[in-house]
Amino acid sequence: MTDINITYLQEWVGKQETKEDDISLFQAQALAAALDNDVIPQKGDALPPFWEWMYFLATPKASATGLDGHPDKGGFLPPVPLPRRMWAAGEVELFNALVIGQAATRLSTIESVELKAGSTGTLVFVNVKHEISQNGVLCIRQIQNIVYREQPAADAGLPPAKNAPEEHDFSQMVNPDPVLLFRYSALTYNGHRIHYDRTYATEEELYTALVVHGPLLVTLLLELQRKNIKDKTLKKFKFRAVRPTFDNQSFTVSGKQEGSALSLWSADQDNALCMTVKAELSDE
Repeated sequence: MTDINITYLQEWVGKQETKEDDISLFQAQALAAALDNDVIPQKGDALPPFWEWMYFLATPKASATGLDGHPDKGGFLPPVPLPRRMWAAGEVELFNALVIGQAATRLSTIESVELKAGSTGTLVFVNVKHEISQNGVLCIRQIQNIVYREQPAADAGLPPAKNAPEEHDFSQMVNPDPVLLFRYSALTYNGHRIHYDRTYATEEELYTALVVHGPLLVTLLLELQRKNIKDKTLKKFKFRAVRPTFDNQSFTVSGKQEGSALSLWSADQDNALCMTVKAELSDE
């Protein structure tokens, strides 16, 4: 196991950060266009679920950005000395919709820092709670699960494939391309080079192609719900990244509803499960 001073890293537990944002119209309209949506949001509209990740962004200076495109370690998040950082999973509870064009506040808290040994080596899990409010009213509560891991060997391969469910109520084919990935990176100020620098992604981080953002996959799955279930809204959901998705092949986003329970998932061309969402719906 890599020598990590977990006691030192756990000094970050309880640390808080507050950010403010005006939930401006441009980002919402730009993402709608990038997703090729027919309806373009307007000021005063409700911001669709999970689009809030275009706001409250960290904006590190160029001199405070690592070679991988991530902000230098330290600051709000603990300085975990492992090279790979991934958004592995998360939970979201929706109380009120954010309104486009109105100021909002996000309070973030480091809830836990844990050291574990996995099949791929040393892992550090950092859980961050985000609470987003508008006009003093809580709108969204999120738990962000970040995992730091060692650089895999060149012959390590992908995680074992799990077959996606066979039955679905609705499904859609997605053909990713570098333009979509670049636009999403730009809208979320995500400098991680695995999403737009093919040489870096394949030669430095040893992926087979550009990596589709996990939050983008969640967004595409929730957009599928919005298009196909119009009489209900999301109340809460959990998501988990199972396997990377790449830009050099199409993939599917699918869903199945059973009463107020909704399962959403993405799968690659080999029907390998990539991203899952388990959601609870409520009547509008």
